[in-house]
Amino acid sequence: MFCRILSVLVVLLAVFVYLKLKPVPSNLRSEPEDAYDYIIVGAGSAGCVLANRLSEDSNARVLLLEAGGEETSNSFTDIPLASFKLQQTTLNWNYTTVPQNYACKALKNHQSLWPRGKALGGTSNLNLMMYVRGSRHDYDEWAANGCEGWSYEDVLPYFLKSEDNRNAEYVKSGYHSTNGPLTVTDVQKVPLTDVLLDAVKEMGYNITDVNADDNLGYMLAQTTIKDGVRWSTAKAFLRPVMDRQNLHVVTYAHVTKVLFNDKKEATGVEYIRYGRTRQVRATQEVVLSAGAVGSPHILLLSGIGPRKHLEDFKIPVIADLPVGENLQDHISTDLLAYSISEPLGITQAKAESLSSILQYYLFGTGYFSTPGIEVIGFIKTEPHGQYPDIEIHILNTLMGSDREKLGPKIINMQTDTAELLYSDIANNMEGFFMTPMLLHPRSRGTIRLHSTDPSEYPDIDPHYLEHPDDLRTFVAGLKHGLEFANSEKLKAIGAKLIERVLPQCSHHKPYSDEYLACYVRHITMTLYHPTGTCKMGAVDDPSAVVDPELRVNGVKRLRVVDASIMPNVISGNTNAPTIMIAEKASDMIKGIKTVGKIQL
Repeated sequence: MFCRILSVLVVLLAVFVYLKLKPVPSNLRSEPEDAYDYIIVGAGSAGCVLANRLSEDSNARVLLLEAGGEETSNSFTDIPLASFKLQQTTLNWNYTTVPQNYACKALKNHQSLWPRGKALGGTSNLNLMMYVRGSRHDYDEWAANGCEGWSYEDVLPYFLKSEDNRNAEYVKSGYHSTNGPLTVTDVQKVPLTDVLLDAVKEMGYNITDVNADDNLGYMLAQTTIKDGVRWSTAKAFLRPVMDRQNLHVVTYAHVTKVLFNDKKEATGVEYIRYGRTRQVRATQEVVLSAGAVGSPHILLLSGIGPRKHLEDFKIPVIADLPVGENLQDHISTDLLAYSISEPLGITQAKAESLSSILQYYLFGTGYFSTPGIEVIGFIKTEPHGQYPDIEIHILNTLMGSDREKLGPKIINMQTDTAELLYSDIANNMEGFFMTPMLLHPRSRGTIRLHSTDPSEYPDIDPHYLEHPDDLRTFVAGLKHGLEFANSEKLKAIGAKLIERVLPQCSHHKPYSDEYLACYVRHITMTLYHPTGTCKMGAVDDPSAVVDPELRVNGVKRLRVVDASIMPNVISGNTNAPTIMIAEKASDMIKGIKTVGKIQL
């Protein structure tokens, strides 16, 4: 009898697995036609939005070129808890920075690994799905510095246009909507989540909607997850419209340069597909949405960039612009790990149990339906600051408690350092992990050509922690995380900081400001938010690559639409703002306005 019931369960599970993860009809083209009105380069967080919106006009012929393949090639893309397993796969460009002088000292060769998405949906297939817009002051600052039309009042309607928020209370506030294709949901809680939120309140911080008027405080994280499945921009924006006759999508098409005529008008692109170099023409515009690494790389190869740098590589200069300058990224470290004595969080054994697997595939709930981050917060370490300077992510699992020890690997930590720092973390140990994120780095990095061979990655130098103010703010953020050790709510579940004494910093008193600064310089983690390398600015701004309409200066019929145009990185995760940028750019390109002012 038991065997019969088990057999039925297995069959039911197989059916539900098929229905949940079955391949989506792709309707891809093996070859593009000779010419299109619009060519979009990169099917990432911005490119998928552009493809959807530009092809709404049935008279506009749109081509979307993606260097990678389909995101459905890896079933882990659907499962929120499996995010880290997607790094170092074929869905990732697998970039690496150049060795750092002021940071990453305990990483292999002093280099940080930079995962960026390489598939339909781009990095929205790899990220931890946090839905965060940033501070209203970010956008008002953009506008005040010459980016007309990019104030908070201007961009808020475009956030709402995309959004399908399932939190009814948030929607009532007027800061959220339910009509867009991008589903946003509250993260599914585990028992530890409420304890963490209670601890936050005990410490005097507000529980608030950080995506509304004021983003200071903490909240239960909101995510781009729908029915327990990662809701990437490919799922939300691209796949529902891939049957449009005027939208053609070509994968494994690595664009290597933009083509220009003698009037400096973009006329098309050159790309490599399966070893063959080909060209396709654009009669209206070329739009680069290849990301903060890819877009400047293509521009430099096309002859748009700093004159001396291009001349060093014997590339004819079409426009002398500061392409690749102004690189900014959010960073963190792994110091704030707490063990707990109660079984309240997520462990690998719990997630891989039969009951957990059945719960996920039958109902879209349970451990696999959460990204791991359940609580996020924003604080000001400078009392008189205008906006938050530290974001806190609290994970309901202990990094390094998995069999594979993925955490130190994706940080690129030196093997002997990883063995030392993680030796006290047993498999399936209960706990939580906090990542304070430096929101407004003053250090500025660069993207530079390594060679003229487009298959060779550019030199990525974020100049982490080069500016001394970054270290001071970061240390203040770490001290905030250390305060959680004093919470009575957390003490009640046996929360204890896992002490880590890094030998390279042992000459400092443990957890002193000097020790924290030393630790951060050695264990420096990217939080995957590169921006700014094709900076937007006023038309007379010599540091700008694009104008407020996102048109590349000095040439015609070429725009950049992705996170690279941000003048300054926003106060939070960058996926939702990138989608907003693409929504707004779509109206600019079409010469229409599809949104009105939001009355609050």
